[in-house]
Amino acid sequence: MSVRAAVVSEGGNQQDLPVDLDALFRAYACDLNSFAFRRLRDREAAADVVQDGFLRFLVWNRSRPQPVGVADARNVLRTVISNLTIDLVRQKKSRGFHDPLDLAGPIADPYPTQDRFLEGREAYRLVKEALDASPPLQRAALLLNRIGGLTHAEIAVKLGLSPQQVSRYIVKVLDRCLVRLAAGPR
Repeated sequence: MSVRAAVVSEGGNQQDLPVDLDALFRAYACDLNSFAFRRLRDREAAADVVQDGFLRFLVWNRSRPQPVGVADARNVLRTVISNLTIDLVRQKKSRGFHDPLDLAGPIADPYPTQDRFLEGREAYRLVKEALDASPPLQRAALLLNRIGGLTHAEIAVKLGLSPQQVSRYIVKVLDRCLVRLAAGPR
């Protein structure tokens, strides 16, 4: 049974009755979705526009001193959804067509720019200076851990130290490298 038929069967005046949004949605959502889809050619966007249209209609209708009756609700909804589709089409035209970011992957240059390359070389030089200035056992502990992939216990056995001492040595060398990087070139 349509909204209009339900109202008429109750014997009431169509204009005097408040709008039941649930019944209105059930009666007109399919028609309004088709209307929005014909303009947008996108089912998801059409469904979003229709939902937004019903929400805007509800807010607008509740704010009026004399709410719109059931008889006029369909026409108001159609106008609201028509305006929303026009706005959406204009937005898409003004923004232009955008490719998905997945397509941009092969286009982007994987190599660093010249300034990044020079910064990397400078950072390497500064870290190498800090490592060269470190005591041999500390430097060995860090290199065995970071480059050799050994655990602190394995390094302790190899260098004849305790695992706690290995940890302290690694932290000291890393700290020295960070301080040297922060200081920058001399």
